[in-house]
Amino acid sequence: MSRIGKQPIPVPAGVDVKIDGHTVTVKGPKGELTRSFTDILTIKQEGEEIVVERPDDSREAKSMHGLTRTLISNMVVGVSEGFSKKLELVGVGYRAQLKGKDLEMQLGYSHPVLVEAPEGITFECPSQNEIVVSGASKEAVGQVAANVRAWRKPEPYKGKGIRYEGEYVRRKLGKAAKSD
Repeated sequence: MSRIGKQPIPVPAGVDVKIDGHTVTVKGPKGELTRSFTDILTIKQEGEEIVVERPDDSREAKSMHGLTRTLISNMVVGVSEGFSKKLELVGVGYRAQLKGKDLEMQLGYSHPVLVEAPEGITFECPSQNEIVVSGASKEAVGQVAANVRAWRKPEPYKGKGIRYEGEYVRRKLGKAAKSD
């Protein structure tokens, strides 16, 4: 058995789970998420827990067991607590600010970069050099944070760019370090 897949998923108070065949809808204070899963596995609710079971030990069923359980767990956590990623802007003149719901960044280009907030995602700017991307879907939060980071990835010489909070950028010596 998959060690992750066999664990039941606790459903906190205030979260409503509806299982319709192989489609799971989770509704909570932070929003509503719906996802369809493979028909190999059986998903059922037992009291205040959701259980994912597999019919046999086939390779496909084993590979989907832990994944399905984790995806459902992330949906439950997302609608009850939410997910967030913090980004840091490092560089002279690099700054971010909110324009309504959208994010406007100055990243050394000749024009400001405007990133529109997709549905279900919110941006926050606690300071000029910090961006917080938050939402109910872990997948969407991670993708939007990666899209924002892609505008200026951290470069190895001066360390300038947009990086995740706590990300280590390996620095290189410049051409001045080369001596024969």
